[in-house]
Amino acid sequence: MATTDTKVAGGAGAAGLSWARVCKECGQQHEGSDCHLYEYRDEVDDELICHICLQPLLKPMDTPCGHTYCFHCLSNFLKEQDFCPVDRLRLQLHQCRPSSLLVRNLLDKLSVACPHSAECQQQMQRCELQPHLHNRCPVFRRLREEAEKRKRPSWNELKGRKGEGETAGDAKHSATQSRNPARDPPEPGLINPAYEESEDDNTPLRSSLVAEAIVVELFRGEPEEDLGLRIVGGKDTPLGNIVIQEVVRDTLAAADGRLAPGDHILEVNDVSLASVPHARAIAVLRLPSLLRLTVMQEKGFKSRERQSDHHASSCPAAPQPFPDPHGNATSNHNPGTVLQVTLMKSLRTEPLGIKLIRKSEESGVFILDLLSGGLAAKDGKLRKNDKVLAINGHDLRHGTPESAAQIIQGSEVRVNFVVMRPAADAQEEGASSRDGPHGRANRRAPEPQYFKRRSTYVKDPPGGFSSQEKTVSLKKEPRLSLGITIAGGRDCRSRLPVYITSVQPVGCLHRDGTIKRGDVLLSINGVDLTQLTYNEAVSALKTQTAQSQVALRVIQTHSEDPEEDAEAANQDQQDAADDPREDALNWTPLWTRWLGLPSPMHWCRDIVLQKTNNESWGFSIVGGYEESHGQQPFFIKTIVPGTPAHFDGRLKCGDEIVAVNGATTVGMNNSSLIPMLKLQKNKVTLTVVSWPGSLV
Repeated sequence: MATTDTKVAGGAGAAGLSWARVCKECGQQHEGSDCHLYEYRDEVDDELICHICLQPLLKPMDTPCGHTYCFHCLSNFLKEQDFCPVDRLRLQLHQCRPSSLLVRNLLDKLSVACPHSAECQQQMQRCELQPHLHNRCPVFRRLREEAEKRKRPSWNELKGRKGEGETAGDAKHSATQSRNPARDPPEPGLINPAYEESEDDNTPLRSSLVAEAIVVELFRGEPEEDLGLRIVGGKDTPLGNIVIQEVVRDTLAAADGRLAPGDHILEVNDVSLASVPHARAIAVLRLPSLLRLTVMQEKGFKSRERQSDHHASSCPAAPQPFPDPHGNATSNHNPGTVLQVTLMKSLRTEPLGIKLIRKSEESGVFILDLLSGGLAAKDGKLRKNDKVLAINGHDLRHGTPESAAQIIQGSEVRVNFVVMRPAADAQEEGASSRDGPHGRANRRAPEPQYFKRRSTYVKDPPGGFSSQEKTVSLKKEPRLSLGITIAGGRDCRSRLPVYITSVQPVGCLHRDGTIKRGDVLLSINGVDLTQLTYNEAVSALKTQTAQSQVALRVIQTHSEDPEEDAEAANQDQQDAADDPREDALNWTPLWTRWLGLPSPMHWCRDIVLQKTNNESWGFSIVGGYEESHGQQPFFIKTIVPGTPAHFDGRLKCGDEIVAVNGATTVGMNNSSLIPMLKLQKNKVTLTVVSWPGSLV
């Protein structure tokens, strides 16, 4: 057994601490690149000690030669050396793997003390320290409030300036500069209605968003295996960055569990994606090898609490936000009630008596049933249809029943659940959420039907993208096939138009060479195909192909950047060569190909968001009119964890906003759209077009 040395920067008291220098995770003062510091209460087993820093392991990584180190210790060491620190065998970081769940659980359970022991004598498990600091530690709360008071001028003073002739926009700009004196100016075209701070003194203010860069390694067992990510963005699009739109269920990325929608992919195998076009990023992500992804994850923003300690302690039953691997704090403001339930097993192997399932229409893990006489049924706090958000601090909002069962089986005696109970169920139990806007949102009516863009919504494609219509007329034998396969249709998930997934070498269209994979079908022999379902389109094609004369009209989209268009064409050719399989229906064009479609081909839908006055909508937007780029559509770039947009779940990164409360955004600039969004206090209707991201 080893007794660890306690490295304390300011544990004796808070006099020497400052909010700017204190670590927001461990509560002590250390350099940003150094490991976190903890005050351990007990001796720690030698097997849980890092051989580099000689402290209990943080983010443990196992080497192929059987040794375990802190992730930061090992990565810093391997920047200078190329061997294992213990046995000096040759070693590279990409050969290492995160330690087992059992080891990580043992480390999480180490007992530590609050670093501000002079005023806070609490002890807890190591994994519970960060929530304690941000939600319960009086020293941490005081440091935060003092820092905000120094940075933020009096709101009365700001309002006084407005009364003296300053415009509301100027006052807001002045307040932002005063609160963030060192912050870089926002990138052109970026507006953040999610981050707006309220000027209502009764409204809790939100601090700036916190983001964290992490490294995720994914290994393809088969060269053609998909990672299971749909991505949007690229330097050739208004989004700029490469952003994960969706993590596909039952894939490599979903099984890993660390990536989530909204993550920005910064690097792949040390290749920066910050300034590459979309198609080039796809090519890098499809490399048939071990992929080392550096991603930036939004951790959401935290409320600046104003209540006193007495007020906080008077509400012990209020569920606290829970930490997860993405740093997303689950807010109480959600479509339902968030509950914490702790089950205590008499033996480590005792079953809980819970049946878990997943639903086809929603990601995550749900409780199907509680076995009669089981531990959970006897406890009585968990219910059927509860959504499991976390177990023992492990995020399961995009998890699987199998991963949840693994966490439960690896637990010792205590199993901590965080679940979301639908508002309707909570009301039946007398829950306090019956009047909240999110409770109403949870019982919302069926999603409005899709509709084509109205004439007032018509706009040009984003700069750099365009389309071209082509017609092929040919004579053929009545029984001769066109030699194409199709997908899409207005009944598919994304309401896509019908498009061509392959052109077979045996068909007459292949010999002509005009029709390409990815072309959108407009009509055949004058029969309109743009509004048909998949089955209707198949039937129409079969009927018209039986004739001896066929006129096929298609639309092709492309980038106006020759390099980008060549990269996309090469990618399509490679896909066609690598995928001669019968299931060509699974193939979809790159996300950028949809951007070039003209407005009449778009189908829109209305998404209604609701919130309370002290919340933000929860998304950021890029686009609008800029002198350097002209008129660009508005796109969703970020959806902030713990906000109405996040909990609603229908908005996605890469969605285009074409109208707000029925008023078109075409022709608007930022200064026009910002007031429109800010005026909507409790409810807003967004009309959006959503294209599926590129699958890698």
